[in-house]
Amino acid sequence: MVQIDAFFRLMHDQGASDLHLSSGHQPALRFNGDIERIKHEPLTSDKLRAMLYEITSQEKIKEFEETGDVDFGYEIPGMARYRVNYFMQKNGISAVFREIPANVPTAEQLGLPSVISRLAELPRGLVLVTGPTGSGKSTTLAAIIDQANRIRKDHIITVEDPIEFVHTSQNCIVNHREVGTHTRTFSTALRGALREDPDIILVGELRDLETMSLAIEAASTGHLVFGTLHTSSAAKTVDRVIEVFPFSEQAQIRATLSDGLRAVIAQVLFKRIDKKGRCAALEILVATPAVRNLIRESKTHQIPSMIQTGKQYGMQLLDDAIMGLYEKGWISPDEAYSKANNKSLFRPFLNKPPTDFTET
Repeated sequence: MVQIDAFFRLMHDQGASDLHLSSGHQPALRFNGDIERIKHEPLTSDKLRAMLYEITSQEKIKEFEETGDVDFGYEIPGMARYRVNYFMQKNGISAVFREIPANVPTAEQLGLPSVISRLAELPRGLVLVTGPTGSGKSTTLAAIIDQANRIRKDHIITVEDPIEFVHTSQNCIVNHREVGTHTRTFSTALRGALREDPDIILVGELRDLETMSLAIEAASTGHLVFGTLHTSSAAKTVDRVIEVFPFSEQAQIRATLSDGLRAVIAQVLFKRIDKKGRCAALEILVATPAVRNLIRESKTHQIPSMIQTGKQYGMQLLDDAIMGLYEKGWISPDEAYSKANNKSLFRPFLNKPPTDFTET
């Protein structure tokens, strides 16, 4: 066993989500959103570098030493996978590890609304899962892919940087591709995927115009495409996709996106106050004909109203989902207020409403 695996064992046994190893600091673990230091002497840059390089390929070491950053996946068989990032900072080398459970959680285990599972049944189209970093996007997508893997007889290709949840082929054939290891870029892999007879394509991140364009094209040509963005609401997600394209192309993209889009899920994570753990609040937009018409006619500002009146289709606003968690006693009023889109809804529940000049 390499030296660093002791930290992973501690992390796994105590239920932490992230491990932070930073030159000049004590190691630290993140529990339910909060970072807590481990009783350990501060790590020197040389000692930490030697520890980290034990689990790193020569190719990744070369990339890190040339650029100062590198991402990859690391696995301890029988325990878990880890999403790894190394970076250089003032005191030397640092690393952050996110634990990816070995067992893929189901939508039922995550407590996701039933409409989320039904997305796995779609024959074609584009589904976007959005939210800030660490909001559980990968976990939600993994649950949807797991559902498809169990109920369909199709070919699933995932393109990630790095690979996170590993799906064992069940009724479907599942092929995982990692950017930097199995393919050069997201766009290269997505272009290649169209020649690999896929039914479902998961794109870990729609990070540039070319990748977004190829994903929309794939969704419009009979494939079911899942992707992620870092946006905070369904309406902002639609606007973000369109605004990536040059102004001269936006009218055409609106038309194409309105035909191909099937759903947008925007989510945030909360620390539970009733027990240990975290829970997610989800905004859900289902692309009904009326919603597609709003996108086509550049009326995305009306999407929140459409969500509010579309509950029979499984739609819900993020603030309504947050209110539901608050009324159950699962989350604190302060966190509900801080993560809500319409903060005025939650301000009356605060003992000491904060003074925020950006909200006035």
